[in-house]
Amino acid sequence: MSDQPARWTQATVYPDMWADPADDPRNSEGPSPDGELATLRDFLTDYRLTLRMKCEGLDAEQLARRSVPPSTMSLLGLVRHLAEVERDWRNWIGDAEPLPKLYGPRDADFDGAVADQAVVDAAFADLAREQEATDAALAAHPDLGERVGKDALSIREMLVHAIEEYARHCGHADLLRECVDGRVGQ
Repeated sequence: MSDQPARWTQATVYPDMWADPADDPRNSEGPSPDGELATLRDFLTDYRLTLRMKCEGLDAEQLARRSVPPSTMSLLGLVRHLAEVERDWRNWIGDAEPLPKLYGPRDADFDGAVADQAVVDAAFADLAREQEATDAALAAHPDLGERVGKDALSIREMLVHAIEEYARHCGHADLLRECVDGRVGQ
């Protein structure tokens, strides 16, 4: 007898997908956005939503479960980590003193991801707030070639890095979620 969860999906049209196309909130009517800036923002929005989808329907214990020992990575840890990363991106954009860490020293975002509903609620609130603040900061810089911050990073590079960061962690989330309850990603 195995303690590994059986693989499953909610999708019925395509059994290897997370959700059926008609039920997937990332699918939109009409053509894709026009222009590079709109395309980059659309990809970032979809990856942010994908992370939330990977966490849907799980309780605090499941979200905090570290399924690949000795790693401290968990779905809740990823949510906290990406809230921290969103805050850090704003540090890249601005010239002011860096914003303080949300969760403390290195790896506190993962180490503090414990099975407590208050921690879960705070993590998702932190993520939403930090994403909104990052979006507001980026909205002030519509020129993808503009160089900002102490390191003169281009807005294009910042957005591509943001997409890369979410894409990588959504891959982790696929594996973490499958280890928690067997639900497969797409």
